Amino acid sequence: MQHRIIVLGAGYSGAIAAGRLARRLRREDVAITLVNAEPDFVERVRMHQLAVGQELTPRPFSEMFAGTGVKLKLAKVTGVDADRKTVTVDADGPEELPYDTLVYALGSGWNTQGVPGTAEHAHDIAARPGALRLRERLAGLAAGEPVVVVGAGLTGLEAATEIAEARPDLDVSLAARGELGDWLSPKGRRHVRKVTAKLGITVHEHTAVTSVGADRVTTADGRTLPAAVTLWTAGFAVHPLAGATALETTGTGQIVVDDTMRSVSHPDVYAIGDAALVMGPGDKPLRMSCASGVPTAWQAADSVAARLTGGKIPHAPLRYFNQCVSLGRKEGLIQYVTADDRAVNAALTGRFAAFYKELVCKGAAWGVVNPTLGIPTRSRGVVAATPETSATPLRPAA
Repeated sequence: MQHRIIVLGAGYSGAIAAGRLARRLRREDVAITLVNAEPDFVERVRMHQLAVGQELTPRPFSEMFAGTGVKLKLAKVTGVDADRKTVTVDADGPEELPYDTLVYALGSGWNTQGVPGTAEHAHDIAARPGALRLRERLAGLAAGEPVVVVGAGLTGLEAATEIAEARPDLDVSLAARGELGDWLSPKGRRHVRKVTAKLGITVHEHTAVTSVGADRVTTADGRTLPAAVTLWTAGFAVHPLAGATALETTGTGQIVVDDTMRSVSHPDVYAIGDAALVMGPGDKPLRMSCASGVPTAWQAADSVAARLTGGKIPHAPLRYFNQCVSLGRKEGLIQYVTADDRAVNAALTGRFAAFYKELVCKGAAWGVVNPTLGIPTRSRGVVAATPETSATPLRPAA
């Protein structure tokens, strides 16, 4: 009888896990099904590029997984019964899929933080539909119209600089809750300020947005910022489905896992990427990112394969090395960090950093198609230096 493995979600983590499992388990007694609502792979790290009108390379799953043995199920996941070991999906109608092993990779989406008016009036780039809606709206703006990007983390910085570079005729501003780039090194902060000033971006530091209207945002200190378009990038929220299951989850809805990505409450379930609470160096949770998601996919796939074949279970600790930020197509920032993701003095800037970040983005997509490279093992202590590993600064610790 076949061992049924179902992978839910085909973002970076889910797609890599499915492909890696297929290559690790080339056996007739294993069936791997990848469930996803869309037929194409979405390069989520490029949604700000899509929003300003750049065309992205189509990546159909039917081509990516051709000949691998992975069965693609195009459907929306509507429920998981971890006790009965079934998944409910909806394609042309409801359907129940039984599993023996489940890999949960539904990831995260837009988080309005409950701020009034955000859901009704703001745009998001957490997924392709939101990026395409923003793309259409930006294309309809006349010269001089104001665009406000709320949130100055990695996503907000990349979005604001991309919009300002692509549409220098617009009045782009960035609302930062704290100091601009306050998590970066002094060199990194200086470079971010230099680039935003060069692009004509108005930065509102120490500015919390308390409401969003059709043509403005209101701040905690009572100011009103005009906004023909508001882009909300203040964080992500995990898919709510896990919180409605019997799986042990955190207050944020993330599934609690051990260091092999296995659920601590249901050993037949593995969680990866943004959907999982994974502890890193210093007992700090890994941040939601592609950088964290890819190695958790490796770890889960190798753990599942080892348990099914009687192999050695991987327990490779994970750590960060850098944060890669695009600042338009011509500028970038590579901020080196400690194992637990704190900035150090070393940083790369300028065109070389932009080129480096582009390699990172290409490498992340390349790694989906080539999921067996960059194998994390304790004995080697590092991930093989391949394009896939350049896509993620999170690697096994030495």
